[in-house]
Amino acid sequence: MRVLSALLACLAIAMGLPVYAEGDDFSQREPTPVAQFTLTDQFGEPFGLERLKGQWSLVVLGFTSCPDVCPMTLLRLEAIRAQLGMKMMPDKIPEIVFIAVDRDRDEKVLKQYLAHFHPDYIGITGEDTELTQLVESIGGIYRIEKRFPGDNAYNVKHSAGVAVVNPKGEWVATLNPPFHSHRTSDFLVQVIRNANTDQHARNEL
Repeated sequence: MRVLSALLACLAIAMGLPVYAEGDDFSQREPTPVAQFTLTDQFGEPFGLERLKGQWSLVVLGFTSCPDVCPMTLLRLEAIRAQLGMKMMPDKIPEIVFIAVDRDRDEKVLKQYLAHFHPDYIGITGEDTELTQLVESIGGIYRIEKRFPGDNAYNVKHSAGVAVVNPKGEWVATLNPPFHSHRTSDFLVQVIRNANTDQHARNEL
């Protein structure tokens, strides 16, 4: 049965289909380039696709006025990173990139908000067209539910999955709630090591 499952997984990857792990906590996919985008980080510096390249990243959607889900997700991602610190070299541990989709309320407080979780977290926001372009290229969606002009008590809805982006700027996997630190970190170790092995094999050709 395990052999059959492995063969089916390999076939799915070859066909470009996502491979779902038990419980759908995470899934791996054929690498897909992240779209070009132009946003700004929490320090006011430009942030585009080139800044995603060169390291592994966990890209999560959210908004700073989110009462519970977003803070919990950021805390659990840091727990996953802590687990990874015991399993791989520090330079291989993915950085956290928080896409703040509610620019009107997020932009001014993004730096202070992320500082509550980890000093190395990166937060980015900007024009809706640029946000949409990036979000859709990593399989996400979001919606700002303003009821009328000047409404400041509106809700924001967004997908909960966290995109795993490789150093080439490609979306290669998705992490899903509840983000169990042990299972998810083991999955990420496998994804990163397999990618490094494949790259080494290509360099040998």
